[in-house]
Amino acid sequence: MDVKDLFKDEEKYIGKKVKISGWVRNHRKQKEFGFIDFSDGTCHKHLQVVYDDKLDDFDEIQKITVGSAIEVEGLIKESPAKGQKFEMQLENIKVLGTCPVDYPIQPKRHSDEFLREEAYLRARTNKYQAVFRIRSVAAYAIHKYFQERGYVYFNAPILTASDCEGAGEMFRVTTEDLNEIAKSKKYDPKKELFGKPVGLTVSGQLEAESWAMAYKKTYTFGPTFRAENSNTKFHANEFWMIEPEVAFCDLNGIMDIEEDCLKYIVKYVLDNCPDEIDLLDKFVSKGLREKLENVTKSKFVRITHKEVIDILKDAEKNGKKWEFKPEYGEDIAKEHETYITEYFKKPVFITDWPKDIKAFYMKLNSDGKTVAAADLEVPGIGELMGGSQREEDYDKLLDRMKELKMDTESYYWYLNLRKYGGCVHSGFGIGFERLLLYLTGVDNIRDVISYPRTPGNCEF
Repeated sequence: MDVKDLFKDEEKYIGKKVKISGWVRNHRKQKEFGFIDFSDGTCHKHLQVVYDDKLDDFDEIQKITVGSAIEVEGLIKESPAKGQKFEMQLENIKVLGTCPVDYPIQPKRHSDEFLREEAYLRARTNKYQAVFRIRSVAAYAIHKYFQERGYVYFNAPILTASDCEGAGEMFRVTTEDLNEIAKSKKYDPKKELFGKPVGLTVSGQLEAESWAMAYKKTYTFGPTFRAENSNTKFHANEFWMIEPEVAFCDLNGIMDIEEDCLKYIVKYVLDNCPDEIDLLDKFVSKGLREKLENVTKSKFVRITHKEVIDILKDAEKNGKKWEFKPEYGEDIAKEHETYITEYFKKPVFITDWPKDIKAFYMKLNSDGKTVAAADLEVPGIGELMGGSQREEDYDKLLDRMKELKMDTESYYWYLNLRKYGGCVHSGFGIGFERLLLYLTGVDNIRDVISYPRTPGNCEF
C-alpha cells in the first residue's frame, strides 16, 4: 500500500497492520526507543514510525541512516503527539537499500543554490517535492481543461526550419562534422540531412494554426528552446509552452478563454495540492494561498497599451522614479508590469500594442499603428500569457512580411492558410514554468524545472 492511502482514510486503518516501502527522511534515536520519519513519495505527508528496545533487532534498527530505503510493517494506532492523528508501531523492518552518512540531503534546511548542485536529489526535500508535485498536477489540469472543451492536442515538431520569426534565437542542429567545417571554414547547408539549416523549435504556434483550420480548436503542450544568453530568474534555454489556437475567435474571445483557463488551473491546483500550497505559503511565499484564491474570484482588467503608458506617466508626474522611462510606441519594462498589477491589484490584460514591437502574424488594427494583441500581466511575475488575433487577410499578412524583409517563400504554407478557407482566428501562449512560479511562489525558474538548462549549465 501507499502512505497516501493511510491519510486518505485515516479511521479505516487505525488498529490494522500494514506494510509499506519507502525512505528514511529523518531518524531520531533515544536510548530505549526511536522515531523514523518515513516517506514513500506518494503524498506530501509523512508517516511516523515508532519502535522500542523490545524488538530483537533494536540495535540494528538504530544504525539505519537517513536516506535508506526500507520496508516497514506494523500496527497503525492513534498518536499521542500533537499534529498527527496516527503513527505506526513498528513490528518488522527490512533495509532494502543502505545510504552512507555523508548523504547530501540531511534533515535540515538547504539553500536553493546548494540544491541546484544536487538537482538529482532535491525532489527528496519537502519544498521541492511540493513544487514538482504541483508541476505534475498543473500539467494534468492543463490537458484536462482543453480536452473537456473539445480541443485537439497537437504535437508540434521539435526539429524545424521555422523560427516563428522573432520568437527567439534558435539552437542549430547539424549532421555535418563541425571539426571539418572549422578547418575548411566552409558550410554547405545542402549537405545537411534535411537539405537546409534546421534548429530546435522556439514555438509551435505557426504549425498549430494549421490544425486550428482543420479542428477549430487545438493546443500544443511541449518543450521549446531559446539560445539566448540570458541569466535572469525568469529565463531558461529549455522550457515548456502551452499554445492554444482557436478558429472563428477574435481578440476578446481569446482573452475570455485565457482568463477562464488560468482560473481553472489555479483552482485545480488549490483543490488537489492543499498540503503543498500550505507548505509553500508558510516557508516560501507568505500569502500564496490568498493570492491564488483571489485570482479565481477576480474579474481581470483589460486596458490598452496607450492607457498603461498614461498611468505610468501620471505616476511619474506624482514623483514616481522609473529606471526606464515609459514611452508611447515602446515596450514596457519589468518595473512597469509590476506597477500596473499593483495598481489594479489583480491580473491585467494589456491590449492594442504598437505594431513595431510585436510579431508579424498579429492582426493590424484599423488605426494602422497597433495590433490586436494582449499580454496578461499577473502580480509578482509580470507577463504570464501572450496572445493575439492572427492576421487572416492574405494581402495584409504578405505586405507585413515584406515590410519586415522576411523570406516569404519559406512561409508559403503559412500564407496559404489564408487562401484556403481562412477565417478569423486567435491564439495565445503560456510559459509553463512562468505559470509554475506563479502557482508555487518560487522566485527562480531554475527551481521549477527538474534539470534546468541555462547559460553555462547543462548538468545531469
